[in-house]
Amino acid sequence: MMYPLKFTPILKQTIWGGDRINKLKRITEGMPSVGESWEISAVEGAESVVVNGVYQGYTLSRLVKLLKEDLVGADNYARFGGKFPLLVKFIDAHDDLSVQVHPDDALAMERHHSLGKTEMWYVLGADEDAKLIAGFSRKINPKEYREMVADGSFTEALQSYQVKEGDVYYIPAGRVHSLGKGTMVAEVQETSDVTYRIFDYNRKDKDGHTRTLHVAQAADAIDFEDIAGEAKIDYQLIDNEPVEVVSSPKFTTSVYHLTEAIECDYTDLDSFVILICTSGACQVVDGGTVETILAGETLLLAASTKEIKLAPDGEATLLEVYT
Repeated sequence: MMYPLKFTPILKQTIWGGDRINKLKRITEGMPSVGESWEISAVEGAESVVVNGVYQGYTLSRLVKLLKEDLVGADNYARFGGKFPLLVKFIDAHDDLSVQVHPDDALAMERHHSLGKTEMWYVLGADEDAKLIAGFSRKINPKEYREMVADGSFTEALQSYQVKEGDVYYIPAGRVHSLGKGTMVAEVQETSDVTYRIFDYNRKDKDGHTRTLHVAQAADAIDFEDIAGEAKIDYQLIDNEPVEVVSSPKFTTSVYHLTEAIECDYTDLDSFVILICTSGACQVVDGGTVETILAGETLLLAASTKEIKLAPDGEATLLEVYT
């Protein structure tokens, strides 16, 4: 039996990062301008390392190669081999992120020998006027796209959303998007670090350099039919029951709002399960082992896990993710 796995977060400084990830994760002497915390990652050069149990010190890729389908599930192992298919992050947009798009699996494999990037956001917190961009607000064609990027008017063709805590947004590969200033999210995505940056507000880094744009590459990745209002997922929380918010070929995500202990039966699920604590604290009881996750922490359950109990300390909100 494999018990829930915890990993060392990988903190990344960015030009648009702030201090809210350090606060979320209770890091008192953290580095400044942290834009991302990679919670579970098998991206080459940024691999998660186990911090608990008998596999302490193992990288995620080493675990997949060692434990195979017992860790990821038979279907996932057949599809992805020794690669872990999902990446989980926390993102703090202290400033606007670039307007960008991700390629689908076919284009990413052709160009980068990588998976594409379909992703989702769960909003952990947002300033009163915080917004994000997802999809087009009106129809444009590739020629208009290039002209609007060149003259700085591209954002005028994009769909904007007012953001609040608890919102869920689905961003399939091909959907133009950007997190706006004052937004913090939990992100679930395919294991990929391929991003095509289209517009970056002409800002410069600490050395006075603008960041590289990928306008031509992005044109081949953009879904120009992705128009108006499909990104936000409407849902209603039900206490102590899973509420499915995303069901896609890439991953399924449910939200739990817990006020009492519940049992989760994974006997018929052929996949690992990721639990992300977004608020409060919760004990995860797997047989005789108890792991506690606090807001800003993440656990990985092996595919061989059959049943667990989730026992909140008062109240807790969790995301449950599997493939």
